[in-house]
Amino acid sequence: MPRPPRPRRGRLRAALVAVLILISGMTLAGPARAELQHPRQAFLRSSVGGLFLHWGMRTSPAHTSCSAWEAAVTGGGWNPDYWVEEAMKLHTRYIVLATFHSRLGYARPYPSGIPGSCRTSRDFLGELIDAADARGLKVIHYMTDDPQWWNEGLGSGQSWLNSAAFSSYVGHNVDLHTREGFGEFSYLQFIEQMRRYPKLAGFWIDNDNAYWESHGLYERIRADRPDMTLSNNNEDTPIMDMISNEQKTGMTPGYDYPQAVYTALPRLIEADFKLPTSGPWWYGGSDQAVDYRLTLGRLITNAGSSIKALMAETPMKAGRMPPAQEAFNDFAQGYLGGIWESLNGTEGGGYMYGGLKPGFWNAGAHGVTTVSRTDPNLHYIHVLTRPSGGTLQIRDNGYRISSVTNLRTGAAIGFTQGGGTLTLNGVSGWDPYDTVFKVVSSGREGVLGGVTVSASASASGHGAAAAGDGDYLTYWDSDKSLPVSLRFDLGSARKVQYLGINQREDSVGYARSATEQSARIRDYRVYFSADGTDWGSPVKTGTLPSHRGVAIIDLPAATTRHVRLEVVNTHAASSDTTRYRRLRVDEAWVGGDYAGGGTPAPSRYEAEDATISQGAVESNHAGFTGRGFVNYDNLVGSSVEFAVNATAAGSATLTFRFANGTAVNRPMDVLVNGTVVADELAFDGTGAWTTWKTTSITVPLAAGANTIRVVSTTANGGPNLDHLVVG
Repeated sequence: MPRPPRPRRGRLRAALVAVLILISGMTLAGPARAELQHPRQAFLRSSVGGLFLHWGMRTSPAHTSCSAWEAAVTGGGWNPDYWVEEAMKLHTRYIVLATFHSRLGYARPYPSGIPGSCRTSRDFLGELIDAADARGLKVIHYMTDDPQWWNEGLGSGQSWLNSAAFSSYVGHNVDLHTREGFGEFSYLQFIEQMRRYPKLAGFWIDNDNAYWESHGLYERIRADRPDMTLSNNNEDTPIMDMISNEQKTGMTPGYDYPQAVYTALPRLIEADFKLPTSGPWWYGGSDQAVDYRLTLGRLITNAGSSIKALMAETPMKAGRMPPAQEAFNDFAQGYLGGIWESLNGTEGGGYMYGGLKPGFWNAGAHGVTTVSRTDPNLHYIHVLTRPSGGTLQIRDNGYRISSVTNLRTGAAIGFTQGGGTLTLNGVSGWDPYDTVFKVVSSGREGVLGGVTVSASASASGHGAAAAGDGDYLTYWDSDKSLPVSLRFDLGSARKVQYLGINQREDSVGYARSATEQSARIRDYRVYFSADGTDWGSPVKTGTLPSHRGVAIIDLPAATTRHVRLEVVNTHAASSDTTRYRRLRVDEAWVGGDYAGGGTPAPSRYEAEDATISQGAVESNHAGFTGRGFVNYDNLVGSSVEFAVNATAAGSATLTFRFANGTAVNRPMDVLVNGTVVADELAFDGTGAWTTWKTTSITVPLAAGANTIRVVSTTANGGPNLDHLVVG
């Protein structure tokens, strides 16, 4: 391909450039310390998300001539104001421009003085920065570390990178096709852009380059432009302001992007994902569809976890979005505007900022909550998957609720509160994407103060006191000791009703791979003691699901001075050597009473979290709650066993939710603590595997720990079992 022209440089200029490179590496030796929170991050922290634009020479139809590409862009009517307007339709506050991309021809969309790859005469980057600034938006420039695609889309022996021109410029031989050489080339571009664009807000870095690190690039940026932010893709480099998590999948439900995030607040976190359902990150020549429910779900769940949503669109050569993406932007402008107060100026609820419990609710419902940054008693419930009926139940996290309204209509919603649960009644008119309820509380009540926290084991610098200091910048670390206990000394005998736990959100929420798993509590036991020495038998045993956000353990109401939470194990398998046996807790507290009083709501136990013998967890039939359901093997004796706690001995109603897509009954025996209490309980056909029904029986339970085992009795096995509700 034609090489970009090299400006005339004398030997003196080449020598000066070489000296500049040498000095920059010498004077800034040693890594800079991370700044977890800094004023330069304000625009990112106040935003809900950004617009990610991949656009360059290989945008369809691809060009191999830099000048021809620039002429086509300008001749097609490229206008920076259009991109700014599209970003504002999505209610984003920043734009990330990815033109210097390894798969797009390594073009610099500005008149760079550094030869080595395409550089335009027109200052597209500068025009975009100015247009965004005029509307109150910021521009971040994408920088790649990767030269490996130097020949992609070209003929044999051709390259997007011009090593000879750059070598002549710096006065020594540099091979731009190596990471070392490419690192030197791109290093100088960082310096050039910092000096050229005082309004450029930051750099979005697609992985680190060893040359940058050894030559103190990030330290240089901090020294020369302390106002600029640094974001890194998939690498949690401490000096970076923000870590971005690229195109994660495999979660249930699929829109719940935060399940794949592994960095704890208040670290700035970003989730970047494509709006087109297929195709490359850039425009490949076709108008790809946009999945509205998936995209809005990702945006809203990220907001409900204080994660910034970087939404990637694929502008065509002259800058205009393909019709499907443009139509979505038009829709989002009005749709998000109607609920904007619940997203803008809020943080994710159920984490370090307080708020109601997010995640998996009753009757198949799922969503997130947000809480106002300026008013801790102003909450929003975002129902992204509606319950099967007109009732929504959500843990109140100790907040006394005053009123609930439908945010869009302003209509009052009937509610009750008790046993730690807020119940919304008679809800109809569910929105297909996000039903939002505005909730006003009068503060938290029932949370005990004056509690001293200790532990049976702690890592150096992360003692148990950090779990009870009210500060989410500190945390208790168990030092990979299991079983391990957190102990709560209440100072005197006081009423105890529940435990609240905010585990550190520094691992994924599901088994993403063999080496990337959840470090959250799985099996636990809770003990009471009058003197802190004699603990007796556990008053509660159970299993916590691997879910993000606050976890609540309801306890039999009692008066005691000492409470001990014993963690038996965590969710991470031994294949994940980093997170296996690791346990970290940001904050834990004891609830002396529920907000509004009452007794606990019926407990739901997901089948996929139970002990399974000859069956598998699946999620291929819609309508289940939790992460999936158990598909019994087709044989006699396959089973699911639940660990259930009862606050007192007596009768309880067991309600099993199941689907049986056949016309044949699949009966099962029900055993409580090893004794058959129901012989061949019927699980008749439900008409389809996506049609879920319930069947109930009344059984005796012992005080404390119980086992409930459901065993198939025919060669057909059991039905698909979703969950058990004990009430």
